Amino acid sequence: MRILNRRFGLLMVAAFGCVFAGGCKPLPPSKPAALWSPEEARGAQVYQAYCAKCHYPTTTRGMKGPGLQAITKVKAMPSGAPPTDERLTATILRGRGMMPATQLTDDQLQDLLAYLHSL
Repeated sequence: MRILNRRFGLLMVAAFGCVFAGGCKPLPPSKPAALWSPEEARGAQVYQAYCAKCHYPTTTRGMKGPGLQAITKVKAMPSGAPPTDERLTATILRGRGMMPATQLTDDQLQDLLAYLHSL
């Protein structure tokens, strides 16, 4: 009986977490590479060069940093802040926590943001 109550309790905690965090609703899929704009394609190259060693692009599962699937489509980034281009830019260029600052040209940054919007 104790095991059943414990399992029920864990199930309820998970259910409430899904309801309140909105975590049970599936995230939209990433845009297929065949449909990327030229900016998104260039942004994917920037991502591979600077971001891929720490972030998965098509899952929310973490690596060294959080996964970035639907990062621009969720209500809040892992930090809790809304995922505006301004906040993403600040995080990319200045770093945050364990994430180092990344030096990008304006064109690279705009292409990277376009790619992040495709995730």
